[in-house]
Amino acid sequence: MEKYKQVWDLDVIFKGGSSSPEFKEFLDNMEIELKNFQKELDKEETTVKGCANNILRAQELGKKVREAGAFVGCLNAQDVTDEGARLLTGRTKQLYSYYSSILTSIDEQLLGLDDDQWLEFAKIEEMEPILFNLNERRQNAKDKLPSDKEKLIEALSVDGYHAWGDFYDTIVGRMEVEVELDGEKKSYSVGQASNLMNDKNRTVRQHVFEQYEKAWEKERDLFANTLNHLAGFRLQTYEARGWEEVLKEPLKINRMKQETLDVMWDTITKNKPTFLKYLDRKAKLLGQEKLDFVDVSAPISENVEEVSFDHAAELICDQFRSFSPKMADFAKMTFENQWIEAESRPGKRPGGFCTSFPISEQSRIFMTYDGSASNVATLAHELGHAYHQYVMNDLPQMSQRYAMNVAETASTFAEMIVADATVKQAETKEAKIQLLDDKLNRSIAFFMNIHSRFLFETSFYEERKKGLVSGNRLNELMVNAQKEAYCDALGEYSPHFWASKLHFHITGVPFYNFPYTFGYLFSMGIYAQAVEAGEDFEDRYIALLRDTGRMEVEQLAKVHLNVDLTKPEFWQKAIDLVKEDLDTFLELTE
Repeated sequence: MEKYKQVWDLDVIFKGGSSSPEFKEFLDNMEIELKNFQKELDKEETTVKGCANNILRAQELGKKVREAGAFVGCLNAQDVTDEGARLLTGRTKQLYSYYSSILTSIDEQLLGLDDDQWLEFAKIEEMEPILFNLNERRQNAKDKLPSDKEKLIEALSVDGYHAWGDFYDTIVGRMEVEVELDGEKKSYSVGQASNLMNDKNRTVRQHVFEQYEKAWEKERDLFANTLNHLAGFRLQTYEARGWEEVLKEPLKINRMKQETLDVMWDTITKNKPTFLKYLDRKAKLLGQEKLDFVDVSAPISENVEEVSFDHAAELICDQFRSFSPKMADFAKMTFENQWIEAESRPGKRPGGFCTSFPISEQSRIFMTYDGSASNVATLAHELGHAYHQYVMNDLPQMSQRYAMNVAETASTFAEMIVADATVKQAETKEAKIQLLDDKLNRSIAFFMNIHSRFLFETSFYEERKKGLVSGNRLNELMVNAQKEAYCDALGEYSPHFWASKLHFHITGVPFYNFPYTFGYLFSMGIYAQAVEAGEDFEDRYIALLRDTGRMEVEQLAKVHLNVDLTKPEFWQKAIDLVKEDLDTFLELTE
């Protein structure tokens, strides 16, 4: 009998799913509140006190907008055929557009304060905790168009930008991958097929991969449309603002310098030859001359035991406890309170995520659990996200808005705690090799797979500036990026990866790639200090997490880790930790 249910409880947030009368009333009231607030702002003269009151009010409204967006996101993920949830997506995005316009009006008020007024404003008690965020908003507003034009862009984005992301989700939701296993033909959702590509049987992997690629190829022209128009909207917006660099927005969002990004990729690239040894050894272990794209994350042993969801829960909680009792107690609570949707069934969207409900002060984790070691890692990863939000729940809403790169730090750190412990506790040589392979595979994902995504988007945007890019050309750009990122070490690549990877089609965050690698290596640095400090590090770690929404990443690293992210030394030390796993793996597989 299962101890923990694998289906999340959304009724405690709003009862009744996409037909919830309670949620409808919540949206109706919020819409009235947003529209009334905007009308008041349009008439209001800027004063120091008025500006402060508007910010406090906007923070409370922001919680409501996020609560609604998280709920609808969960509804769509758990059942991609839920028509009611799809309709709610459009409505919540419209409400978010209203809210963004309100923030633009407030930004205009912040810009309207002269130096003396700003000093007076900064001394208001409720403003002091969010001064970093308000300064950031003020500076960003100076870099944008006048507020009336920014509001127009936001209004047009609902049907002219975000709609392309919704269209992508609609296509993916109806897709099926036809697979023949053991003489029986069966249709799988793309999420289920994606899990099958990790099968220990190479024949199964190859067959599913071929069918998976064909499924994406069938819809290639539609996906080329979504990607081209998403990018086109961004580029037109950037041009209107006078932004020449495509990376300007993602770097702003992630509160990091170009210098930091460049030195991170440069250091990784210099170390890639060492990690080619891993790809070469794994190919030999699998009896191949070269690994194919579908083999990189495959298990190297066919004697891999599946881990039940209950066992995974206990394993994760136990390992968290060895580092942080508070983190372990939190994880246990999420399993007990059904905050996790892990059931393997048709109709779910692919991938995994964690989303937060700021009013309820809860989170929800989404994934499709199949018992593999990589799924255990994903579960730990998403719990890291949830814990990050949990320790920030009492902060002002603006200070809770941490960037994706530091968000991936907490998740990867949690994943690492579990992975490192399971390797050390492995009872057999074969088990240790398999677990090390799983750890190294994730390193390759961050160093090479994510790098290929970054290289692809960089080259795609350069071509998109000149006009639409065809589906065939997108395939070429994708394979070229993969060859460069993997140092041409693979036998076969995934030309339709640009279509199958949701991250390329997300409208909320451009360049949804390099923050993963940043978070991974940043968490390695944190982990090294945690191991050294032992029990004393728990509170230091929580303090770091709480500052992620109110510091630039370079400052965060300096204050809490005493390191300089613009220099290669930090990144090299983090990579050296991974090399230790590589050396052990090579030694055990001689």
